[in-house]
Amino acid sequence: QVQLVESGGGSVQAGGSLRLSCAASGYTYCMGWFRQAPGKEREGVARISTGSGNTYYADSVKGRFTISQDKAKKTLYLQMNSLQPEDTAMYYCAAARASAYCSLSRVSFNNWGQGTQVTVSS
Repeated sequence: QVQLVESGGGSVQAGGSLRLSCAASGYTYCMGWFRQAPGKEREGVARISTGSGNTYYADSVKGRFTISQDKAKKTLYLQMNSLQPEDTAMYYCAAARASAYCSLSRVSFNNWGQGTQVTVSS
């Protein structure tokens, strides 16, 4: 079981930036960021194949968000720029199960952090 602890959330105005961090007790081949707004399903935001560094983003954040990693520190990051009110959500770090395909599907991930809140005001 991988323990994940997110940090870096907060409140910003539209157009602002935040950087989320996720400290992991272990590292899997695929790590990702998800978010869940009130009354909505949890959705994938970005994922990274930790070996190759290959990344993939949801269309809604492409060009604004960047996922990155520091493998030596076992830390995952999500740089969020040009934030909009619709980005308001609880953001979760996740580690994929060993045999899963590295995608933005929730079913690929079986380790979750407690979440960090991001609130964007207009």
